[in-house]
Amino acid sequence: MSGHNKNKKLYSFLGYLIFCITIMVIITIAIAVFVAINRESNGNQTVIALVMIAVVILLSATCTIFDYLRRKITIQNPVNKILDATERLAEGDFSIRLDTDHTYGKYNDYDLIMENVNVVARELGKSEILKSDFISNVSHEIKTPIAIIQNCVTLMQSKDITEDERIGYAKTAEEATRRLNNLVTNILKLNKLENQEITKNYERFCLTGVLEKSILGFEEIIETKELFLDVQIEDVTIVSNKTYLELVFNNLISNAIKFTENGGTIGISVTPISGGALVAVSDTGCGISKEDGARIFDKFYQGDTSHSQEGNGLGLPLVKKVIDVLGGKIMVQSELGKGTTFTIELVSKNG
Repeated sequence: MSGHNKNKKLYSFLGYLIFCITIMVIITIAIAVFVAINRESNGNQTVIALVMIAVVILLSATCTIFDYLRRKITIQNPVNKILDATERLAEGDFSIRLDTDHTYGKYNDYDLIMENVNVVARELGKSEILKSDFISNVSHEIKTPIAIIQNCVTLMQSKDITEDERIGYAKTAEEATRRLNNLVTNILKLNKLENQEITKNYERFCLTGVLEKSILGFEEIIETKELFLDVQIEDVTIVSNKTYLELVFNNLISNAIKFTENGGTIGISVTPISGGALVAVSDTGCGISKEDGARIFDKFYQGDTSHSQEGNGLGLPLVKKVIDVLGGKIMVQSELGKGTTFTIELVSKNG
C-alpha cells in the first residue's frame, strides 16, 4: 500500500505538471500570435481581435479534444470496465476477471479497484461452490432417510407380513426419522454458530460436571459394547457456553464409541491450565488416515463409510465451529489401526 501511495503522489505531481505546462504553452502561443499579428497588421485592432478569437477557439477546441481523449483513456474506459464487472457480479456471474491497465507496482486507484473486484468475484465464486455442494449434500442426506421411511410405511401396509416384521419396519422408520431430525437440528446449530449467535451466552460453571453428565448419557451403549472407560478428571470451573460445550463433548464421546470395536478403551481427561482447561477424548478404534485427517472438519465428510449410517458428517464440523467461536483450539492425533485422540484447549472468558 505504501508503494501505491508513492505512485499516486508521483502521478498526481506529473498530472499537475502536465496541466501547468499545457497552460503555459497555450499562453505562449497566444502571446506569440498576438505579437505576430500586431506587427503584420500595423496595429489594426479589428484584425487582431478576429485573429485572436480564432486562435482562442482553435486552442480551446484542441484542449477540449485532448482532455476528452485523456478522460476517455484514463477515467471513462476503466470506469466502464468496473461498472460492467459489478453488473455481471450482481447478476450472479462470478467468473468475471478484470485485467489492470498497469503492471503491479505501478497501479493507480482504478487498478486497485479492479483487483478488489477480482478478489470479490473469486470469493463469491468459492462461496457459490460451497453453497451448491452444501445443498447437494443436504439433499442427499435428506433423501436417504425419507426413502427408508417411505419404503417402511409401504411395507407396513402389506397384509402379507407378520407382526414382528411390522414392528421391525416401524423401528427402522423411527431410526430414519431420528436421523433426519438430527440432520435438521445440526444444520440449524451450524447456522447459528456461523452467525456468531452464541458469543453473549457465557456463564460460570463446573466443566467437570458437564463432562460427567455427557459420559453418563452414553453409559448404556458403553456397557453394551463392553468398553473400558478410563476417566481422569480434575475439577475445573470456567466461564464459557455450557450448552455448546455439551454438544462438543457429546459429539466427541459419541464418535469415540462409534469407531471403537467391542472391548476397546475410551479415555477421557480434564486438566486445568492457565486461563482454561485441556479436555482430551481418546479411543482405541480404527484411527484416521492423513488424507481423511485433513478433511474431518469438512461438512458432510465421512472418511470411514462403514459407519456412514450412524451419522451425517456434521458432528466434527459443529465441534470445530463451536471451539473456534469460543476462542479455543482443537487438535487431532491419530494412527490407523491404533486409535485417535481429540484434544481441546478451552479458554475461560474471565481470563
